[in-house]
Amino acid sequence: VVIDAFDKGSEVTIIPSERKIIGYTTKNNGGVPENFKNYFVIVFNKPFKNVAAVKNGTLKEGAESVSCDHAGAIVSFETQRGEQIEARVASSFISAEQAEINLKELGNNSFDVIKEQGKQRWNDVLGRIEVEDDNVDNMRTFYSCLYRSVLFPRSFYEKDAQGNIMHYSPYNGKVLPGYMFTDTGFWDTFRCLFPFLNLMYPKMNEMMQEGLANAYKESGFLPEWASPGHRDCMVGNNSASVVSDACIKGLGNYDIETLWQAVKHGANNVHPKVGSTGRKGVEYYNKLGYVPYDVKINESVARTLEYAYDDWCIYQLGKKLGKSAKELAPFKQRALNYRNVFDSESKLMRGKLANGKFQIPFNPLKWGDAFTEGNAWHYTWSVFHDVKGLIQLMGGKQHFNAMLDSVFNLPPVFDDSYYGGVIHEIREMQIMNMGNYAHGNQPIQHAIYLYNYSGEPWKAQYWIREVMNRLYTSTPDGYCGDEDNGQTSAWYVFSAMGFYPVCPGTTQYVIGSPYFKKMQLHLENGNTITLNAPKNSEENRFINSISINGAPYSKTFFNHSDLLKGCNIVYNMSKEPNKQRGINEKDTPYSFTDELKK
Repeated sequence: VVIDAFDKGSEVTIIPSERKIIGYTTKNNGGVPENFKNYFVIVFNKPFKNVAAVKNGTLKEGAESVSCDHAGAIVSFETQRGEQIEARVASSFISAEQAEINLKELGNNSFDVIKEQGKQRWNDVLGRIEVEDDNVDNMRTFYSCLYRSVLFPRSFYEKDAQGNIMHYSPYNGKVLPGYMFTDTGFWDTFRCLFPFLNLMYPKMNEMMQEGLANAYKESGFLPEWASPGHRDCMVGNNSASVVSDACIKGLGNYDIETLWQAVKHGANNVHPKVGSTGRKGVEYYNKLGYVPYDVKINESVARTLEYAYDDWCIYQLGKKLGKSAKELAPFKQRALNYRNVFDSESKLMRGKLANGKFQIPFNPLKWGDAFTEGNAWHYTWSVFHDVKGLIQLMGGKQHFNAMLDSVFNLPPVFDDSYYGGVIHEIREMQIMNMGNYAHGNQPIQHAIYLYNYSGEPWKAQYWIREVMNRLYTSTPDGYCGDEDNGQTSAWYVFSAMGFYPVCPGTTQYVIGSPYFKKMQLHLENGNTITLNAPKNSEENRFINSISINGAPYSKTFFNHSDLLKGCNIVYNMSKEPNKQRGINEKDTPYSFTDELKK
């Protein structure tokens, strides 16, 4: 057995009397303090025959310990044909002693017992949602997506000898009490992964919220991309969405006041070393109402749109917490900043110069530049909180629908000059062959559901089913792109239920097209949501009518509070669209414009 502790500083110690190897590696790719170490312990069930240490590539027979740039170890066993050797492995980011404590989690259980325990644990987690379907490939696709949805963020905490929750801080290098999570990017996961946790696994997200509070205490900022500490990746200030949605949906049992201070601070500052943490360009955004295209801050329109939405999230959170109107006023005002980068001539979002003029030339098909891994046709819809306001800017529902139709009607052409080559998201858009709809990247994943705001929900039902059929299958190539920490998988899981959280920070889920004839959602509070669509089929993808607990339901969205009570939702599916459903303004989802009118 060869143990490679990697380069950049490592240590390995062989302890033959205990059939044990311990050590640490410091190998990393950033986002960690100077004292970062990943400690490990391996205990075998059979004595070693021979041992050797490896120091920077040099084998040292009989040596039992080495500490250097690149440490390693080799142990051998005397075996008979077919004999199996068992290794018990544990690691820790706290200490070698803590790794030994973590190893005790296995107890005296055999490999087969532990394997069965793992299987049962996964059945408990995935069994929260029960699907009935005649097509085994559909089942495989659904549960594979559900599995990927709950892989991230990773737990980064440990239990000490007394069972107390502890963590090594990837922000200040100290060992501190409390929860910590890592390996997630909120630019992706605020969209529906965290809303999915709030619905199906709220206790887990309560621990994650405590972890966010700890991250703020230990670094002065909420993470936007944690891996394991702050990483300079992507744009936006979407920790505000993650914090707001959890509180708005009723999660508690964590330090929300600290998180309130954290989201306010992040909205008005940028991390001194990590440009994606906080708000890069905040001085321009707060003064002009947008991040200018010509001040050497890339992806300026994407930042503006996401900052505006995040300001709305902070405003909603502050109202929930009972904060004063004076304290909330700047966030309320800035929530409308998306208007400042809307070009009425092209009816698209467009880079704007510091002098107030729009960028020239302007190519709506150019990826990157003023946008993040997308183009103007993708990012124009990133007004999650005020779709009706966007409809007004475009000249009304008819013009809005025509623009949204154009996303699918345009050919999959592109300008990749900003990147200097075709990035994988562009190639995936081409392969999908759904016009300029690029589902493999997150900014446009909610856009299909916007037809519910503009009186044509049947178009949402059509395109949702097209995406699910074409882009998610059980074959090796049956995944439509980068899952990005579970976000793209969570989109499928939500869409299979027949609804989706277009605007995290509200309590609404916008209705789409259910994929299965029956699903049961077993909530943590003991209640069950039953989703029935008995006439559902490949042809019957349109919703003719809906009933909840036997009563007719006309709205094009569900409320979180109603779902938590448990309910029986029946989708009456049909082959032809019901073009009368969803045209009444009172039945359409929330928009900030409506709130301002009130």
